[in-house]
Amino acid sequence: MSGPELFPRPRGLRRGAALTLVFVSTLAIGVTSGSWSADGRNSEERSAGSRASLGKDDVANAAAEAMADGKSPTQAAEEAVSRSGDRWGAVYSQGEYKEFEQELDGEYTGVGLWARRTADGRIEVAKVGDGSPAARAGVRPGDRLRTVDGRSVDGRPVTEVVSLLRGEHAGTAVRLGLTRGTRAWTETLRRANLATESVTVSHLPGGTVLIKVAAFTRGSGERVRTAVRDAPRGDGVILDLRGNSGGLVTEAVTAASAFFDGGLVATYDVRGRQRALHAERGGDTTTPVVVLVDSGTMSAAELLTGALQDRGRAVVVGSKTFGKGSVQMPSRLPDGSVAELTVGHYRTPTGRAVDGRGITPDLEAEVGAQARAETVLSGLGDPS
Repeated sequence: MSGPELFPRPRGLRRGAALTLVFVSTLAIGVTSGSWSADGRNSEERSAGSRASLGKDDVANAAAEAMADGKSPTQAAEEAVSRSGDRWGAVYSQGEYKEFEQELDGEYTGVGLWARRTADGRIEVAKVGDGSPAARAGVRPGDRLRTVDGRSVDGRPVTEVVSLLRGEHAGTAVRLGLTRGTRAWTETLRRANLATESVTVSHLPGGTVLIKVAAFTRGSGERVRTAVRDAPRGDGVILDLRGNSGGLVTEAVTAASAFFDGGLVATYDVRGRQRALHAERGGDTTTPVVVLVDSGTMSAAELLTGALQDRGRAVVVGSKTFGKGSVQMPSRLPDGSVAELTVGHYRTPTGRAVDGRGITPDLEAEVGAQARAETVLSGLGDPS
């Protein structure tokens, strides 16, 4: 099943910076079928933040006029999207869009570093991918990243720093300035083609299965179904969607099928046409489930959370989700670049709008949320 994608990219975070959001757990999210795509074939629509009045014909006309005046179609499209007020509208080069599609497969080019900004504006390493160039060089979480190719990164947005780390091709070099305690050194790394593990499964004391979904990349939905299928019956599942800000909606629907025996997962509209997403039959409807969410839970993760909450299948614990639930379509411009525009919104099974509102947990807990989730789960028992 193909579908539109919900990809949280604010306007201005475009090009390499936006496409590197996979490093901070931001990926695209998919939803339906029968849409027009960037290359004219039926493909996937994308989601955004607020409905825009700008249409694909407007962008195409602006691009055509720009070419007639000797200007860049990409520049014309960027100006049109900026004027439209579409918060999530974006324009990508052909290469960037191809890279974005690869990220939906859980792949990226980089050195294997996750970055975060500290309270004083410094950039430090949050995580190092196993077997990555950074790991082989001995870089550790907590190391301070001072420079990238001689440019200071202090005070820069994390997405911009990640963009500097990424590059376009495997094998290219990037020089990092690092500090650890009193030690300061420079490390030159070679970028590589790497893969992310979007779903991790662990077993907590007492038999509870913790399923962490970092992003809904291709194949992640089936990995969730397998984890639920293999979980000991009655012991309970915690589905951790904190920080999950995107992924293919088709994968989120597959993940929903792990907990439902068919039925509605979400509805959505595209240019006034109403459509629906349904779970497959055969899921586990008895094992107790708690869903963990926070303000970084977005798009497809909100869609899944809303379905589990509306249908009484899970207790939601954590803090209010981000509130992003809009559909976007891509349109290819004459120079091969791609513009994405908002065309619709989705709703939970009971008709709740998510966009701009988010989902309120059944039990709010910002500190110690996982411990609260375990306590709630222990009290649910086995409904069978």
